[in-house]
Amino acid sequence: MCISNGGVECIRNRRRQAIYRKQDHFRTGIKGDRGISLLEVLVVVGIISILAGILYPTVKKAKRHANRLVTRSNQRQIVQAVTVYAVENDGRFPDSIATIGVDWYWNWSEPTLITGHAARSPRLHRSMSAYLGAYISNVSIMACPNAPEKYKYLQKAWDAQDGWDNPETGPVEDPLSGNYCFYWNYTGYIEGRNSLFKGPGTSAGGRRESKLLVSDYFGYDHWRSQKAYGSCERFRGADITPATLLSSSYWSRGEDWVNLETITVKLQAGFTDGHVEDYSAANVVPMKAILDVAANTPYPNGIGPGIYYLPATGL
Repeated sequence: MCISNGGVECIRNRRRQAIYRKQDHFRTGIKGDRGISLLEVLVVVGIISILAGILYPTVKKAKRHANRLVTRSNQRQIVQAVTVYAVENDGRFPDSIATIGVDWYWNWSEPTLITGHAARSPRLHRSMSAYLGAYISNVSIMACPNAPEKYKYLQKAWDAQDGWDNPETGPVEDPLSGNYCFYWNYTGYIEGRNSLFKGPGTSAGGRRESKLLVSDYFGYDHWRSQKAYGSCERFRGADITPATLLSSSYWSRGEDWVNLETITVKLQAGFTDGHVEDYSAANVVPMKAILDVAANTPYPNGIGPGIYYLPATGL
């Protein structure tokens, strides 16, 4: 008991002892003097790893689904921009810039081009943005969000219009290809049918013209990934075909591993009536770029941009 002269000091000592006991309690936990063991730490880490393994595919799948919604929105905005252009230009859609050569010496190129190699004639533009720049300011809508990566100069190329020149190349105006396909006023060769695909030229539609305006890129045997299937949408087992100074990236896998019957890929396409629809590898028609426009002869197998798979509903 704390009494007389040492009473105050005694009380202080008891208070200090009480505080020390509380601190010891927090240090040792409810299990007394024993701390957390290595086994307990490993168990917690294991549980976290298992939960992460369960959640990661779900999160990844949710992200791809969200990006597909972005693609649907992108393509709808592209269709709207092209439609407004037509309203202000007597119902005519922009000229296709997917060509190589000038005057009488030209041929069709890949429909993924955003900026072409050169204007086919003085009255035409070589860039899509020279036609649509007033209707599309944010060029992000021109790129597939599920592609491996975004082309780093995409906005600059769009803003430069016909004057685009990649700063990493020599002083020559450069083309740029994306990972959507643009089909207005485009002509291609339908493989196996000996007939032509004719993209829409006017909002009213023409005889034997398709109503397909834009789609995800899905093709085969492009010169950048020969004997392989490619798409801006990822599919099982696909690797990255990286971007170049002139081209955007996409996913691809060799024919030894996949074919149209085994590829599971969700694709989208936009039409002149404003709707955007889903399609798959099981419901496509092969189209080739035309090398000889006089004879409508396509590029030979193994040369050039390869095959582009159109949604069957686009014919």
